[in-house]
Amino acid sequence: MTAPEMEWREGLLALADGSVFEGEVLGFDAPEGGAGPEGGAGPEGRTPAAAGEVVFNTVMTGYQEVLTDPSYAGQMIAFTYPHIGNYGVAPDDYESRRPFCRGVIVRELTGRPSNWRAVEPLAGFLRRHGLQVISGVDTRRLTRRLRDGGAMPGAFGPVDAGPGSYDEASLVDLARAEPTTDGRDLVAEVTCASPYRYGDGPFEVVAYDFGIKRNILRNLARIATVTVVPASTPAGEVIDMAPDGVFLSNGPGDPAAVAGATGTVRGLLDKLPVFGICLGHQILAQALGASTYKLPFGHHGGNHPVRRLATGAIEITSQNHNYAVAPGSFGDAIRVSHINLNDGVIEGFICTDIPAFSVQYHPEAGPGPHDARYLFGEFAELMRRCGATGRAGAASAAGQGSLSA
Repeated sequence: MTAPEMEWREGLLALADGSVFEGEVLGFDAPEGGAGPEGGAGPEGRTPAAAGEVVFNTVMTGYQEVLTDPSYAGQMIAFTYPHIGNYGVAPDDYESRRPFCRGVIVRELTGRPSNWRAVEPLAGFLRRHGLQVISGVDTRRLTRRLRDGGAMPGAFGPVDAGPGSYDEASLVDLARAEPTTDGRDLVAEVTCASPYRYGDGPFEVVAYDFGIKRNILRNLARIATVTVVPASTPAGEVIDMAPDGVFLSNGPGDPAAVAGATGTVRGLLDKLPVFGICLGHQILAQALGASTYKLPFGHHGGNHPVRRLATGAIEITSQNHNYAVAPGSFGDAIRVSHINLNDGVIEGFICTDIPAFSVQYHPEAGPGPHDARYLFGEFAELMRRCGATGRAGAASAAGQGSLSA
């Protein structure tokens, strides 16, 4: 299996601070049937440059899951691992219906994958989805720049003086014109259009789709039959469904900008058990009166160490977020349960007077380690403690211990 014939062109990646990085670009046409992920727009007759907020991800495998994670809406992903595409693309590894990121930045894109599950090379996948890639970038230098200066907008495109070419100055201008994720409701771009059902587990759970991943649904299906609802669904509609619990999913961007979400979650508290992860964790915190802030370069990778304070155990976790819950912005109603060992960021909390808890990371680990999958069992146990009986097998599904153990 080899990549389809595509022309590599000399290209540049420019950051909003004026930094530039050489590479080679593949500028693909829009996929058949419609345009691909939205990016920066060039003058008429010129292929639009890829543009978005640039973040780096440290995973060594799982690039397809990363690329199809809706939490990357509005961002371009720079992979720190040097070889991306080694095992191609497989249908079972999609985390959503398509990539929502704005562009891909790699040191080397593998053109000849080796994997019995693969149906196409990564380059073919990118082409089908109209997603541009720049290869040959010094990703070590880029990562250091983002660590020092923080995540920032960037743009890349061809600079070979050929058709539709850019120059360095125009790419820098595009990068500086590109907005960050601050204050933008990116959830509206990725949430489902209408409710749907998933799984056949013993409990009944309503999952708010702020950008939910398929592996989250697979894990929820072990304990529940899930009704996935759009992010704008009012609390009253969910309460009328009479579920055993509510799940708040991951998603992209600034939690303070998600229209109506904080008020909606506030309307669910003390009425139904609630479990939130990632963006859902931040929205739950806001509903409880806490505030959030933007991290310099976020947490993006599959190897973040987190301490579970109740037991002292260390979990290696999968993470993808740029915002976090601010320490000291909440009262006694919240008890911190997990802490990031790299930078001290709050990674989880338990509500002390209502049935709700959340974590900042991804317990479904798609991709990543499975250390935190016990949290789905904790959710089942919380629903059972609140009176849900589910169908036969609910109690055994929850047998993972207690959050307060």
